[in-house]
Amino acid sequence: MPEDTNIQEFRQQIRSWLDENCPADMRDGNHGDDKTCWGGKRWQFQSDSQRVWLERCAAKGLTVPTWPKAYGGAGLDRAREKVFREEMNRINARLPLQSFGIWMLGPAVLHFGTEDQKQSLLPPIARGEIRWCQGYSEPGAGSDLANVQTKAEDHGDHWLVNGQKIWTSYADQADWIFALVRTDGDVPKHKGISFVLIDMEQAGVTTRPIRLISGQSPFCETFFDNAVVPKAQIIGEENRGWDVAKYLLTHERENISELFAGGEGSLGQMLKEELGEITDPVLRADVMRAEIDSMAIKLTLERYRDQAEAGQGAGDASAMLKYVGTEFNKRQQEILMRAGGSAALEWDSDLGNRAADWLRSKGNSIEGGTSEVMLGIISRRILGLPG
Repeated sequence: MPEDTNIQEFRQQIRSWLDENCPADMRDGNHGDDKTCWGGKRWQFQSDSQRVWLERCAAKGLTVPTWPKAYGGAGLDRAREKVFREEMNRINARLPLQSFGIWMLGPAVLHFGTEDQKQSLLPPIARGEIRWCQGYSEPGAGSDLANVQTKAEDHGDHWLVNGQKIWTSYADQADWIFALVRTDGDVPKHKGISFVLIDMEQAGVTTRPIRLISGQSPFCETFFDNAVVPKAQIIGEENRGWDVAKYLLTHERENISELFAGGEGSLGQMLKEELGEITDPVLRADVMRAEIDSMAIKLTLERYRDQAEAGQGAGDASAMLKYVGTEFNKRQQEILMRAGGSAALEWDSDLGNRAADWLRSKGNSIEGGTSEVMLGIISRRILGLPG
């Protein structure tokens, strides 16, 4: 079906803007952690081009293209946002900025925040000035997230927060944390939680990186020791933080699926460029199955984006998207390891850090909700199976 005239005009405008403004070395399509611009007060740009690309996109609202212009976005509707993504993929452009503020906190603030909070929190996220991390999981509250024990003691105009979070991604590099804390211990566990914002640089907040089998340390332990949190730094209502948490989790899970299964790269093309024609019939068949599944996942993601534009969120279906995306990435990493043979087992080789990427993928089915928990949600809330 041909595009209408207005969409065609927008496509030409955004195409011309990208051609003129995206630096050449930002057109390698590399979205790996080592090439990602995370922003924040302590962020060191990897190149002048990375800085320029962020500044140009932020000035036009294209770091958060669907957010309202009043909060730092471009105000694009679903059709134009899709065109923007297509044109970014056409030139193989890197995303100018990625952050938990964009993926998770921003949507929660847009939905639950006051007007003052939207004005103060969202533009700095869009410009990459503040880097956020997520304080959800605790040593005794992982899959059972509502069991959080980090306590916020009421002191009138502020809380004193004490407790521990774990698996706090990039906490040692973040400026602020959005966290679940228990503000009422005398009610059912889902009803006594609040969603608060805490300055990571203030007294009483410390972090400690956790070294993984991959050799990386993206996760941290985070400790609160009488950390002062003003009452104004709550999103939503006191003791109703579980509502915010659930809403945020749907966006996190959708994003994880998009990150691992919604990209434009072709597994087969990647392997062909590395190895030439794939002659092993079993490997060829597995690659083709993966590419077909990738296409199906992308189409499913598009369907849920359309529903979101119509005012329907993914809801419980975000568990399905998260499960499929993370399990798909693990499968892709297994294929890449098989294709690389013994060379893929080397820590640093001509194939890059393939062994580290393969080991890291094992955590995909834990972070953001384990695959087992996702299957439980799918069985009960989507399929309607008995508990």
